[in-house]
Amino acid sequence: MKKRKYGVALSMILAAGTVLAACGSDEEADTGSDEGSTGGGEGTEETSDFKVAMVTDTGGVDDKSFNQSAWEGLQQFGADNGLEEGTDGYTYFQSNNDADYVTNMNTAVRNDFDLVFGIGFLLNQAITDVASQNPDTNFALVDDVSEGDNVASITFKEHEGSFLVGVAAGMATESDQIGFVGGVESDLINKFAAGFQAGVEAVNPDADVQIEFAGDFNDAAGGQQIAASMYGSGIDVIYHAAGGTGNGVFTEAKNLKQQDPDRQVWVIGVDRDQWEEGQVGDDNVTLTSMVKRVDVAVQDISTRAMEGDFPGGEVIEYGIQEEGIAIAESQDNLSQEILDEIANYKQQIVDGEIEVPSTLE
Repeated sequence: MKKRKYGVALSMILAAGTVLAACGSDEEADTGSDEGSTGGGEGTEETSDFKVAMVTDTGGVDDKSFNQSAWEGLQQFGADNGLEEGTDGYTYFQSNNDADYVTNMNTAVRNDFDLVFGIGFLLNQAITDVASQNPDTNFALVDDVSEGDNVASITFKEHEGSFLVGVAAGMATESDQIGFVGGVESDLINKFAAGFQAGVEAVNPDADVQIEFAGDFNDAAGGQQIAASMYGSGIDVIYHAAGGTGNGVFTEAKNLKQQDPDRQVWVIGVDRDQWEEGQVGDDNVTLTSMVKRVDVAVQDISTRAMEGDFPGGEVIEYGIQEEGIAIAESQDNLSQEILDEIANYKQQIVDGEIEVPSTLE
């Protein structure tokens, strides 16, 4: 399978669009699953009959992370191209459980969407099966690789961005005790953990990184419980790659900060800038975030499909060099020394001087 990079197209999209806020509507699809969308903002005067939809994983479209970033990208694409929000233009189908994946995919096909995104590796089997049965519809799988001439596989170099936030964690920690909370243990989430651990070790070889998995991307209570145990053991920085489960990490950190404003307790967000999730009074517990531009990838692939250049059967990978991976723009809690070191390591990664590990082994 071919692997191609589209840095130029990606840069154009980054320069052109502003990200819209995402929230679900009260509308429901005809299936048992939720379908919704929000007001899209003003689009261009030129409209298109192109139709695009996305199917979330169980984290939901408002998970403040991965699915939400994808939906923001779809909203922006719709606004830029004058598409109507809904089944005549662009929309999302929310999955409440694993059984909804195939149901939602088939619903999108029956509604004649030209392109259907599956958001997350958990949808791999569903998108593979439905795509093989519907060769005239294009599909795009985010975060995994699926075979099929009508399927584009979108992947990211999460380990590169995780390395950079690992540098921040290794320099910010006062206890030399650092935590990582993953959602479901998998090759994908191990990429986050491996890059993060390598970044910490690069600047602070004395630090210890404790890695735990919640077994779920939509268990805020479980995430809070793991975070409580970690912070209680002396860990002062936690990086989460856990979707909605990570919301519980923020909850625990904010509770501790509220109880003792002088206590150093940090969370590193994932997928999108999670600065707002860390606000507690006049303080903010978000050290930084590893931003994975799922929104930009969604816009990029949607644009290519609409223009007749859909990369079916290909793997498209977005990393730092392709501007698909970055550190969040919210940097109030990062010292200039940390920012300089991050910039230094970022350049070394781009120049090929550092090869960031993508596996824990």
